[in-house]
Amino acid sequence: MDKFRVALSSDFLKPDGTPAYPSFDLSPLEENPNIETAYIPAKTVIDASDIAGFDALILLSSRFERDSFSHDGRLCLIARFGVGYDTVDVEACSDHAVALVITPDGVRRPVAVSILTLMLALCGKLMQKDRLIRQGPEGWAQRSGHMGAGLVGKTLGSIGVGNIGAEMFRLAQAFDMDFIAHDPYVDPEVSKSLEVRMVGLPHLFRESDILAINCPLSEETHNMVSSDLLSLMKPTAYLINTARGPIVDQKALTEALIAGHIAGAGLDVFSEEPTAVDDPLIKLDNVIVTPHALCWTDQCFAGIGASDVKAVLEVMHGEEPAYIVNREILENAVWRRKLNANHSKFGPG
Repeated sequence: MDKFRVALSSDFLKPDGTPAYPSFDLSPLEENPNIETAYIPAKTVIDASDIAGFDALILLSSRFERDSFSHDGRLCLIARFGVGYDTVDVEACSDHAVALVITPDGVRRPVAVSILTLMLALCGKLMQKDRLIRQGPEGWAQRSGHMGAGLVGKTLGSIGVGNIGAEMFRLAQAFDMDFIAHDPYVDPEVSKSLEVRMVGLPHLFRESDILAINCPLSEETHNMVSSDLLSLMKPTAYLINTARGPIVDQKALTEALIAGHIAGAGLDVFSEEPTAVDDPLIKLDNVIVTPHALCWTDQCFAGIGASDVKAVLEVMHGEEPAYIVNREILENAVWRRKLNANHSKFGPG
């Protein structure tokens, strides 16, 4: 009997071929006698010739575009290692009868914790105080000029109250802050239960003391955080972005930070990644920057990996996986035939 073939992009491996992320447990796949796993080149864009003959793909950082689909039509699942799917052509997935899944359960808590890490570091002026102590007595003498900002009664705002945004508010309840957000797609019951007041976008920028971006990158949100909106923020306010860099007009943000129109920013994502060494943004003292990896912990990668492995096993047994992005695939007759064939071949899970 043919095996269920699972491809993984080779950026899950170190150059010496050992696992780059040991907490990503592949044993449920590798120990299953009906499954064969293999690594394919992690090119900038996945090549169709490399994905030929595979039923599923677990994808890390490479792009998967319309030309990436093999003509054999065998692929039935792309499992993104994370929640962002702007690197995958979603429409093309549906056109080729392939389900695209993401892993919200794996990133919900780690990313929310990352946001709070940046909030606490910015408001406490952690980085500035770290630099002071490294200057010896001269630095110590300057500490009263770097007073932090308390959080009680301050306003935490969010663009988005989805998976991560809601978790951020849950964790922040201990700080006795006021919560506001903008999200045209919010579930009213969720915002009500979290005591989040929903407001318009300009109002959000005017009132927030700390404003976090918790929405996906799309045509609608590209460069959403513009110079006009940044100009509405308080000079004491902080902007935090752990979502996607292009949601923010980075040039406008840099100018606002240099001019002191806002107090600072915490950024884990950027308009271009990796950032250039001469990027003026990363030279600023009022910015904390991390390499799109602040949430990367053993627990985060274990959770993401477990979610992707579960999706692969469900599809192999002919079951619908959770967290499908292109929901229209559920009515796709060709995809249904693939699932049914899997069920007939490998049985129920």
